[in-house]
Amino acid sequence: MHTWQLNDIPTPGGRTSPVVLFSDDARAVLIGLEPGQQLGDHEVRERAWVTVLDGSVVVESDGDRLEAGPGTLVTFAPGERHSVHTEAGARLLLLLTSWPGPGHYPDGSA
Repeated sequence: MHTWQLNDIPTPGGRTSPVVLFSDDARAVLIGLEPGQQLGDHEVRERAWVTVLDGSVVVESDGDRLEAGPGTLVTFAPGERHSVHTEAGARLLLLLTSWPGPGHYPDGSA
C-alpha cells in the first residue's frame, strides 16, 4: 500500500515543478497551478485522468469547454488534444494509464 496526503505536498513554482508521486504501470503526478498558469494545448499518448483537488480550472478539448471545481474528474483519450488553465490557481492530480503509452518515447520504445 502507498498513501499520500495530497494537501500536504508542496508544489512550488506551479506547473514548472510537478511532483511525480508514482511511476510504474501508471503514473500519478501532483500539479499546482499558480494564478494565471495553464497547461497549454497538448496531448499525451496515455489515457489522462485529471482530478481537481482545489481551486478551479477551465478545461477545453475538441471545442468543448468545462469549468471544473474541486471533486471534478475529467478523462482524455490517448492522443486527445486538450488544455487546462486557471485564473485563481488550482491543484490537480494527473493519472496517466497505462504508463508509458505506445510511442511515448521518441525512440519508439514503450
